[in-house]
Amino acid sequence: MLVDSIKLIDKGMYLVNGELCETADVPVEEAKKNTMAYGILQAHNHSGDPEKLKIKFDAMASHDITFVGIIQQARASGMKKFPIPYALTNCHNSLCAVGGTINEDDHVFGLTAAKKYGGIFVPPMVSVIHSYAREQLAGCGKMILGSDSHTRYGALGTMAMGEGGPELAKQLLNNTWDNNLPKVVAIYLTGAPKKGIGPHDVAIALIGATFASKFVNNCVLEFVGPGIKNLPIDFRNGVDVMTTETTCLSSIWETDEITKGWYETHLRPQEFKELHPGKVAYYDRVVCIDLNKMESMIALPFHPSNSYTIHYFNEHKEELLKQLQEDAEKRYPKLKIDYMSKIRPEGVYATQGVMGGCAGGMFDSLQEAAAILDGKSTGNGEFSVNAYPTSIPVALELIKIGATQKLMEAGVIIKPSFCGPCFGAGDTPANNGFSLRHATRNFPNRDGSKPGDGQFASVCLMDSLSIAATAANKGIITAATDVDYEFERKPYHFDPTPYEKRVYNGYGKADPSQELVLGPNITDWPKMYNLSENLLVQLAAVIHDPVTTTDELIPSGETSSLRSNPIKLSQYALSRRVPEYPGRANAIAAIEADRRAGKNPQHLVDVLSKVGDPEILMQNTQFGSCVFANRPGDGSAREQAASCQKVLGGFANICYEFATKRYRSNCINWGILPFTIDKDVEFNYEDGDCVFVPEIRKAIAEGQENIPAKVICKNGDVKDLMLHVIGLTADEKQIILDGCLMNFYAAKNA
Repeated sequence: MLVDSIKLIDKGMYLVNGELCETADVPVEEAKKNTMAYGILQAHNHSGDPEKLKIKFDAMASHDITFVGIIQQARASGMKKFPIPYALTNCHNSLCAVGGTINEDDHVFGLTAAKKYGGIFVPPMVSVIHSYAREQLAGCGKMILGSDSHTRYGALGTMAMGEGGPELAKQLLNNTWDNNLPKVVAIYLTGAPKKGIGPHDVAIALIGATFASKFVNNCVLEFVGPGIKNLPIDFRNGVDVMTTETTCLSSIWETDEITKGWYETHLRPQEFKELHPGKVAYYDRVVCIDLNKMESMIALPFHPSNSYTIHYFNEHKEELLKQLQEDAEKRYPKLKIDYMSKIRPEGVYATQGVMGGCAGGMFDSLQEAAAILDGKSTGNGEFSVNAYPTSIPVALELIKIGATQKLMEAGVIIKPSFCGPCFGAGDTPANNGFSLRHATRNFPNRDGSKPGDGQFASVCLMDSLSIAATAANKGIITAATDVDYEFERKPYHFDPTPYEKRVYNGYGKADPSQELVLGPNITDWPKMYNLSENLLVQLAAVIHDPVTTTDELIPSGETSSLRSNPIKLSQYALSRRVPEYPGRANAIAAIEADRRAGKNPQHLVDVLSKVGDPEILMQNTQFGSCVFANRPGDGSAREQAASCQKVLGGFANICYEFATKRYRSNCINWGILPFTIDKDVEFNYEDGDCVFVPEIRKAIAEGQENIPAKVICKNGDVKDLMLHVIGLTADEKQIILDGCLMNFYAAKNA
């Protein structure tokens, strides 16, 4: 299905004057320094060691699900002002329709924080986070850090990364983002996309080709090759923002006259400079994409990598939907799930289409979708289409060129700049609904349905062009390449007026006298304790799925309104995957509270007696909960995937490997031990079994990477288990010893 358009080269290759070569006269180690990624990383590296990065970013961005917690952490750690431009956008909890005043309370907090600390405040519905960052913060050769996993501006010559909130708090405290020098993978583009192919088609194909094999995991993707010149900037941005779903670390593209024109259009010509690899550059791996052969794509539930061409899907619909039905029934055995009824004589029927956000709401996507729907009708049935322009400036220009009128006349509902449909806080379909979205993810329940309440719906990812073609076909899934339409791309004209009149830009104008306004839902973090001499954890969730997403670790959607209240939010941890987890973790935390109060709980006496003298161990052994998952942390950068575990008394994750660097960093920053085990070890333990790690504090302090432990099973058996904690930096060791990042900074300030 993807063979013709994408080829993976699993070995190092040179790029010599723009051409891929197996050999060159320049040594590999020297040629590695000629990638664009290497140059940008080293320009921001403050370590003095090119292999051990300590990065300071040029700017940061957060949205209203994350900025409250970040600022609360930073101010608790001694922050006085924002040291770099920091945009606080309000595009996630924007509806203010759930939870009374709490969403708008977060927005008021953000505005007062921007005034107090010298930040940039983008009011609700004005722009989604990544649109504002592209338009106002990006610059060639710059680096941007965001608290959203899809922080990607590589197509604008900007290396950007999404991380959990504590990493942004570090930057606010003039600390660094630390990582080993990553590998760099060339994405070599040739050809030009045919009519009807949009950026999501290329992105879905790329994710499908690389995700399962971890081909680009934690690497930087460097887009090069002659095909770049055939892609408008919106197309490049649309592909780039989806690179997150490959599990890569960041991205960067060659820049050209098209990039220069984009910066000129956005009234920031000084931010442009040409970026190209050196004459001889070396890449650790290569992905070749032939744009000529690209087809319209669909990513079936429940991951963007579950990808097929739309033609293949339609030809094999019975087989693929049957497989999907079986997968869904395994995930949700108590629900009534029905995919097969979507098959009709005309094809596969969807119930909804959504074009929006940082991926699908861009100017080019919506103006071409309008051309496909010009004079057509989305129909009078269940199928509906909503479009969310990515910012007010984009919405204004779509109105001026007549695209909005064409969309509305066809039956498309135009909505404001809002990210909700991307994470389940907007456009929730009916039960058993089948939604098509040009959005970033289609994980389980990203549609907003609640399986715990007996509801089920699901999302397929498609490009806006094919969603428009499907809408013109009254909901029958249709490839845009199969539709005849006239389209001449109109140039974009950026009008800064909406930003000038509504955005508060206070960078460099911190006002310490400004009082923060904290609504009743905005609470401080509970007390967290230093790591003790020994650690005893009880398994509260054991998950053997191939990958566990951050959506499962802490759900998106309706829980987003509680992101400013750590204690309330923590009760939703793993609620969609292991509903018993919060109750189990709370019970374990209650036992630990009794231990700290000197009550010698009988449960601990019984367990500790299996490994030593319980009276002695009771005094120097922390007791907490633990999650085991094969490969946790794919997906969002949200720190709450880890912090909620810690708030519930969690002290460790055990896994074969972490899906992403950012989730592992979140665990470390919240004082959660990031244990891994060898791939040949069978972890056949269950909830209620305990793991005792003697002298863990000494092991972390001394940098031991192989840490012997004992598993105390519920049946009384005691078994050996070798745990690993690999590659901690000096700061990361101390953060774990201090119990969390906030404690680390409090100790430094003291």
